[in-house]
Amino acid sequence: MKLSLVKNQQISSLVSDLGKSLSPSGIREFFDIVYSTPDCISLGVGEPDFVTPWRISDAGILSIKDGYTHYTPNKGIIELRQLVSDYVMKRTGVEYSAEEEILITLGVSQGLDVALRSIVNPGDEVIFFEPCYVSYPATIQLAQGVPIAIPMYFKDNFSIDLEALEKAITGKTKAILLNYPGNPTGASIDKNTLKAIATLAVRHNLIVLSDEIYESLTYDADHFSIISLPGMKERTIYLNGFSKSHAMTGWRLGYTAAPRELLDIMVKIHQYTALCAPSIAQYAATEAIASAEKDVSKMKSHYLKRRNFIVNRFRDIGLPCHMPEGAFYVFPDISSTGLHARDFALELLKSEKVAVVPGDAFGSHCGNHIRCSFATSIDNLKEAMKRIERFVASRG
Repeated sequence: MKLSLVKNQQISSLVSDLGKSLSPSGIREFFDIVYSTPDCISLGVGEPDFVTPWRISDAGILSIKDGYTHYTPNKGIIELRQLVSDYVMKRTGVEYSAEEEILITLGVSQGLDVALRSIVNPGDEVIFFEPCYVSYPATIQLAQGVPIAIPMYFKDNFSIDLEALEKAITGKTKAILLNYPGNPTGASIDKNTLKAIATLAVRHNLIVLSDEIYESLTYDADHFSIISLPGMKERTIYLNGFSKSHAMTGWRLGYTAAPRELLDIMVKIHQYTALCAPSIAQYAATEAIASAEKDVSKMKSHYLKRRNFIVNRFRDIGLPCHMPEGAFYVFPDISSTGLHARDFALELLKSEKVAVVPGDAFGSHCGNHIRCSFATSIDNLKEAMKRIERFVASRG
């Protein structure tokens, strides 16, 4: 019997409806173009330009030499979980059991995925705030939930509209997803707003998913976590990791902390989808969390200088720019150029070889913004801003 070739339309009919419905990442889609542009200065990559501090890398290398290259417990090695517990206690005043309430994950991305799948039933609504990290709505959909976006605006310093939040809560709402300081704006959430969100979560019996991956990269005030509020540890899934703070994006390591009742479910999903986080990365992270505080502070001091420079340059050029409270992004308003964000980004790349990310990748109402990362050298920033100034002037 001859085997017939499977036609493209036959394969297409076998693809899941959910898979087809997902939009591609607005960041990655755009940077397929960037990678083919030589001599480009990129302000688009959302990761530190620093390499992992040597003491952390050495710990990973030593773990290989010592033969720690096998599976670990599903939750992660106990040494790391205890260090995470101690770290969270020091930063927030909240105690989590290393044995029962902490899970080591493949970055915060996998932590969020596992967290959502542990609480969401088909049709449950999860509220989040736009502009936001591009994976949020897609990850909610992959958990068979319904993403409910509440817009934040430049004119309000990208603060949360509490009235809009309360109106968005329905009988189908299961959780509220927070990210602070946030990607792409660098805006954070003040204590009073967190208190108001906590009140709503308790009143409506909601889970809070708190993505605080940039908590150690805050510049003008100490970071305050919602888990520090009375009663919030019991209904919050806390998400953090090493990628941004310790320049460990490629190590793919994060962690979640949650009440045992929630974490037990998360561990079951984690063990079937990932089994455990990479052993080598876990041993490297024990060194990171135990002894690399000075390295984090040093990198943070560079980011602070870069932040102040790029914000002031955008303002000098005539593009209004919010001063980010944390992370390493700015989200300037480009309305005065008369260009939509995508057109601005493409024309800037073509004419001046500077890469930025269109704002509508982070929210449909953000077409008058671009995201620029200042996780690059000050020399690159100076040259990039010269080129952006020239480009904006050419539009006048």
